[in-house]
Amino acid sequence: MYVSARERLILEMLLEKKEEVTVKDLAKEMDVSVRTIHRDLKGVEDILKDYHLSLVKKSGVGIQIIGEEEKMEELKRALFHLTSHEYTPDERQTFILCTLLESPEPVKLISLANDLNVTIATVSNDITKLEDRLRAFDLSILRKRGYGVELIGTETAKRRAMRSIIADNLNEVEFLSLVRENIQKKSTQQSDIISERLLGLVEKKKLLIVEKVIEEMKDELPYQVADSAHIGLVVHLALAIERILQGQNIQIDQEYLERLKATQEYRLAEKIIRRLSEIFKVPIPAAEVGYVTMHLQGAKLRHDKEYPIEESSIKVAIKAKSLIHFVENQLQVDLSSNVSLFQGLVIHLKPALYRIKQNMGITNPLLPKIKEDYEDLFMIVQEGVEKVFSELSVPDEEIGYLVMHFGSALLGRKAKDLSALIICSSGIGTSKMLATRLKQELPEIKNFQIASVFELNQLPIDDFDLVISTIELPSFPSDYIVVSPILTNEEMKKLRNYIRHQMMKKVHKETPQLDRQFLDSQQVDKTIKRIENIYEYTAAISTILRGFQVLAVNDPQTVEQVLKEACQSLYKQGVIQDVGFITQALLEREKRGGLGIPNTKLVLYHTRNERVLHPSFTIVSLNKPLRVKAMDQSEIQAESFLLLLSPEQLPSEGLEVLSFISTVIIENEQSIKIFESNNVHSISSYLAAKFEQFLDEKIKN
Repeated sequence: MYVSARERLILEMLLEKKEEVTVKDLAKEMDVSVRTIHRDLKGVEDILKDYHLSLVKKSGVGIQIIGEEEKMEELKRALFHLTSHEYTPDERQTFILCTLLESPEPVKLISLANDLNVTIATVSNDITKLEDRLRAFDLSILRKRGYGVELIGTETAKRRAMRSIIADNLNEVEFLSLVRENIQKKSTQQSDIISERLLGLVEKKKLLIVEKVIEEMKDELPYQVADSAHIGLVVHLALAIERILQGQNIQIDQEYLERLKATQEYRLAEKIIRRLSEIFKVPIPAAEVGYVTMHLQGAKLRHDKEYPIEESSIKVAIKAKSLIHFVENQLQVDLSSNVSLFQGLVIHLKPALYRIKQNMGITNPLLPKIKEDYEDLFMIVQEGVEKVFSELSVPDEEIGYLVMHFGSALLGRKAKDLSALIICSSGIGTSKMLATRLKQELPEIKNFQIASVFELNQLPIDDFDLVISTIELPSFPSDYIVVSPILTNEEMKKLRNYIRHQMMKKVHKETPQLDRQFLDSQQVDKTIKRIENIYEYTAAISTILRGFQVLAVNDPQTVEQVLKEACQSLYKQGVIQDVGFITQALLEREKRGGLGIPNTKLVLYHTRNERVLHPSFTIVSLNKPLRVKAMDQSEIQAESFLLLLSPEQLPSEGLEVLSFISTVIIENEQSIKIFESNNVHSISSYLAAKFEQFLDEKIKN
């Protein structure tokens, strides 16, 4: 079967949309005239006949492929395996870029033209278009008559371009399948040259080895890693090995590398690099360890387990609050009271800001759909980001993820017998948005659990009535349905049919049987673990609330004097062991950056230290203000010193409780006023109410 490049694109777009598409939209997407599309549709109809499918044209609505789902899948597979000698402009440019990235020497135009079966003029035009794309990576193309074309730029920039081109062109599902060895092997005759060029950048065998090493070591991290970041790390390392073997080494600022060496991620990065060095029998420079460390630091997925007491995330929380205020003022909708939105943004922004500052880049496959469906919201969030993060250049891909957080919050404002497992791989915002939309549209689903692709092997799939995924799941053992995170009307209809089918199955399964009075050993272990977690939460909350106090310091002269008086009081109460040591630890923390909360009278001192005996929250009230440096490098007149102290070995649940306090402080204007009041009764009552809400959510989950 011969299919032209345009016919293939038209078929792929119509099969993907599952709803009417206008000829005008097709023409715009493919950058051709409406007349050209009408001409190509004749060939499309002939191809569809071979698969017993038809093209329905509705005047004023659009065109749509109609027929059996099985036949549509058969056509999709045929298009995937199609051997074609005609490429779209995008495919040609991808091919050319891959060739330039791989080649250590200049490449002749005639060679590229022969490979692509086009004229030299076409290749030259494609290279001109490529130059615009490459500027974003700080790369350029050198062209000389008789010399050929060559890619100019640093090794760091080239690797960034390689990661980006793989992410843009290689479907995430295909990639996951590849590294999990589930991808269907294509025959040599059916080999897709473009896909082969992409996969040629990273040898499959190396990918699988790197994936295995990462899997073995990821448990050593004290936090989860997002799927997209996991994939990014695997691709980065596989590319690094490939390039090192070719003698291409990356560079890193030595002063910055020294700072990275002090982090816990650096120690794990060293282990990963050491293992890969042994496997591939090649020395790997320290700069590569630095870049792996940066990937690990930018890959944190903590859900609700961020620890501002330890990592100064309160700076990010202030930015998140400012962004929420901007968006709610633009929309005239209350968003400040949405705790879930606030916490979700803080969690997302921490690694996102790190990625942006280190120019690491990110892909967002949902960006076109987000821009289309949330055009106004995207523009508002974009404007807010430019204002709040004026010192940074935030890419649209990151803004797209932030829009999903706000979209989820706005959908949740409108307001069960089934349980659903939602499988997503694009981050928290994606799964949250889908879950919110499902709750809104399908009240019969009472319980949701969100899972990552990499968690599937550990989940009791049979315990869920529905499995809803935003990606294809190769070799998945149970029934599931694939939808986009932003549900279309067509997908909603399909989902309702699927639910009706699953409900019928549930009725048949629920035949009378003996009461289940016993749990198996695995479920007993899970129950014990949940109870232990709740115990740790309640123990920390109880200790903090019972020990909370407001201390008065009159006529303060220096910050050190205030901290010393507070520590003396805490020493007498058995909270700390050494007044001088803890005072110094708090002062050292201040040297690393301002601790005053901008535009308030509050300054937040915190430390995690072996000479702290149990978690504690104390406020020191001053009868006259002291000038201190704020987190944004401005200065504030501080009237309240907030002390958050943690033992070195406090369980993660206890750290989470202390973390929760720091976000509650700046949650909204009301909370800031309460903490600025220095009224022990008001603050303890407010904290108790917040902790009760916090604990309720933990028990429900």
